[in-house]
Amino acid sequence: MIRTLLVDDELLVRSGLRMILEADPGIEVVGEGSDGEEAVRLAEELGPDVVLLDIRMPGTDGLAAAARLSTLSRPPRVVLLTTFDLDEYVHAALRAGAVGFLLKDTPPRELINAVHTVHEGHAMLAPSVTKRMLERFASPAPADSAAGRSEAVERLSVLSDRERQVLVAVAEGKSNAEVGRALDMRETTVKAHVSRILAKLEMSNRVQAAILAHDAGWA
Repeated sequence: MIRTLLVDDELLVRSGLRMILEADPGIEVVGEGSDGEEAVRLAEELGPDVVLLDIRMPGTDGLAAAARLSTLSRPPRVVLLTTFDLDEYVHAALRAGAVGFLLKDTPPRELINAVHTVHEGHAMLAPSVTKRMLERFASPAPADSAAGRSEAVERLSVLSDRERQVLVAVAEGKSNAEVGRALDMRETTVKAHVSRILAKLEMSNRVQAAILAHDAGWA
């Protein structure tokens, strides 16, 4: 059972998140908070595995709370939620120790999957965020960077053909569900492939793997 704490200054949002998450038998919502200070206090008291934390809140905001949560003796996995997908929020969230960044309009199934994903030790970024991170950080591989491209290709040589197909789709910014539809695979199978890809490449999240695929000229 994944013990989850919800923190958002809007009661309606918390109620909606609770309803979505508790529809999954593997997730238990152990508490709710309305600001960053309460997030830290409740995390210390309840010891949640995952904290869903709004970024914009009065007083101590989500970014400050995430940084403090990362210093606890048993730090939870923090997923930041926002209605805005601005780059500065993404970068600040990752610097604050968050392992997930999702928009509040994330479909219910993807929200549930995100909680499971971060609980298993992986990072989770909204697909739209992944796309923009790639556009910002993944440089093209022109002829004069052949050495870098060759190195990326060599690192990716450990992947099977099917894993390569999955990674290319991920590098295009597709969610697991979208990858499944594109490759005629079950979403659970896609998730398993992504986990194996990250393990083989010794990476912690799909953005890193997607950038490597771009460096290799795969996407």
